[in-house]
Amino acid sequence: MTLRLLPVLGAIFAIASFFVADFVTDGAAHYATAGRAFLLTGIALVIVAALGFVRSWGWPLIVVAIVLIGWTAQSLLFAIGGYGLQVGPAFWLQLIALWLLTWHTGERLTEVHGTGWLGSLARGLVAIIFGLAILVIWEAITRGARVPLVILPPPSLIWQRLAENVPLLYADFQQTFLKSVLSGYVLGCGSGLIVAIAIDRSPFLKSGLLPLGNFVSALPLVGIAPIMVMWFGFDWPSKAAVVVIMTFFPMLVNTVAGLNASGSMERDMMRTYASSYWQTLFKLRLPAAAPFIFNALKINSTLALIGAIVAEFFGTPVVGMGFRISTAVGRMNIDLVWAEIAVAAVAGSAFYGVVALIERGVTFWHPSIRGGSA
Repeated sequence: MTLRLLPVLGAIFAIASFFVADFVTDGAAHYATAGRAFLLTGIALVIVAALGFVRSWGWPLIVVAIVLIGWTAQSLLFAIGGYGLQVGPAFWLQLIALWLLTWHTGERLTEVHGTGWLGSLARGLVAIIFGLAILVIWEAITRGARVPLVILPPPSLIWQRLAENVPLLYADFQQTFLKSVLSGYVLGCGSGLIVAIAIDRSPFLKSGLLPLGNFVSALPLVGIAPIMVMWFGFDWPSKAAVVVIMTFFPMLVNTVAGLNASGSMERDMMRTYASSYWQTLFKLRLPAAAPFIFNALKINSTLALIGAIVAEFFGTPVVGMGFRISTAVGRMNIDLVWAEIAVAAVAGSAFYGVVALIERGVTFWHPSIRGGSA
């Protein structure tokens, strides 16, 4: 029902834009240029809406729809971005139509059942189109409504600030991610895995340490970070210590659960072959626990970055993502804050993706991997 409704609504909003007030409300010298953009984008949106009524879409229609949507988005942004015009109701109607028809195109892409690289291309295009649509709408709203920069800068301004401060942002990335996050992540996950194996061997540790782990994991980060700064100093080791605390217990709990995932029948079979504890551990129980371990690794890949950035708010040298965010907010450099957030988001997503790729290679036998969902 939704798939049929989207092109109808898109056509209604696109056609309605021709019957309302001005596309722009000021900048009379540029009315002619804005008027041409308004007319052409409206026609393109109506064409995309008409394509939506075609029952079966192939790659030719998908390519045409994507090209028209991309051209429409570029034209709308050019009309207000190049001249800084105040927009009228017609612009907002076309923007709503653009979002609805982009959504419809994405839905059509999910129906493409290609094999091999065509299927991967369709799945990748859905994510790319959705992300670009969010950026276009963000840019259009902030510029069209003239949102103050201290509230929300447009993506183009954030990109400009990022490009102008590459050395500064790389120094912050190096301090926070390459030093604090990676070292704390390796130490926290590694120690959590080792302690989980020790707990599995000792019922006393299992009864005593796991409840303590639940208690420590509930401690607020804003309370732990200042203490670690007092213990380990203002440089990156104190931030790495915070990351160790944040990543240790998720790894511990998941690994303990994973070690119990192997069935009693499999363990009995290992005993019939006179396997030792360590042989059973490395050949049966740890492989069975691998999905749980990688689940903890993926969770910790984001927790580690969050912990390191927040810890830098409580004392750090004059470098680091958290330090830059806190000082930039104080100086009202919100575009620089968003540039740091963008770098952190890309780094965290890439880190998570690397862990997920390793998981696919190591746990290729697991049903979730064989079914195509990591």
